[in-house]
Amino acid sequence: MGFFNKLFGKEEKESLNEGLSKTKESFFTKLTKAVAGKSTVDDDVLDNLEEVLVTGDVGVTTTLKIIKRIESRVAKDKYISTDELNTILKEEVAALLTENNSKDATSFEIPTAQGNTAEKNPYVIMVVGVNGVGKTTTIGKLSFQLKKAGYKVVLGAADTFRAAAVEQLTIWSQRVGVDIVSQGMNADPASVAFDTLSSAKAKGADVVIIDTAGRLHNKINLMNELTKIKNVMKKVIPDAPHDVLLVLDASTGQNAIEQCRQFTAATDVTSLALTKLDGTAKGGVVIGISDEFKIPVKYIGVGEKMEDLQVFNRTEFVDSLFSKN
Repeated sequence: MGFFNKLFGKEEKESLNEGLSKTKESFFTKLTKAVAGKSTVDDDVLDNLEEVLVTGDVGVTTTLKIIKRIESRVAKDKYISTDELNTILKEEVAALLTENNSKDATSFEIPTAQGNTAEKNPYVIMVVGVNGVGKTTTIGKLSFQLKKAGYKVVLGAADTFRAAAVEQLTIWSQRVGVDIVSQGMNADPASVAFDTLSSAKAKGADVVIIDTAGRLHNKINLMNELTKIKNVMKKVIPDAPHDVLLVLDASTGQNAIEQCRQFTAATDVTSLALTKLDGTAKGGVVIGISDEFKIPVKYIGVGEKMEDLQVFNRTEFVDSLFSKN
């Protein structure tokens, strides 16, 4: 399968800068206060920086790692001015993301099918996440981006717990111009997934995206439901799903981290999508989640337009977040 090799261009960068503007403004306002009246990075500055990062929803554990790294550099270099602090912080956050399975990406690429099978199987993405985080919107935007990249996409409306979920996904499929398989509300989610994969395989589709119900009231029920969906999919495509994408709302800050904890306990999450970064000052949660769970952040939502779902590029993200201009 071919790749869509579009570079991370000017439009994507401008969209990212704009999407992170609230987080950036909040961060630099707090950082300026943290170093006020100081010429060098001392214990007081580090204490203040720790508070800036924690209140920026980076998370306590990740914040302490970052502070420890900066302390080591201060001890080694003996003299570090407060003007240098932002550059050092930028470098250490970038290094942290590099260590946490976050690889730079510039486009929506779907891996080539594995194995020596003679028949072509689609790449299957199972999307999980609670209601209200932007799950359906993310699926719609991802479908748009993949179709634009040249892939044939089929959606599966397996969130049958809410009629609105099926309706919303159907509207997105029509808007984007991709096929959808639906059995309506209260249908068996596993049955929908089975039919979707069978249909996609018959049509020679490249990618299947399966929506699932976003209930967290009972972890055991959630685990059982997701496991059942997976097992049924394997009857059609033995190595499906190839990606379990957890969608989280970045604007909920620490609550997003708790949701990640609960879903990773219920199923094998392989990638993350962080939505609504443009509407929040809590963009630091991207750093905290990546560090705590060691799960790659694959996509970020930085605006309302369909083009505003971006592949997460850690280098560009850190540059946009910590650049003063």
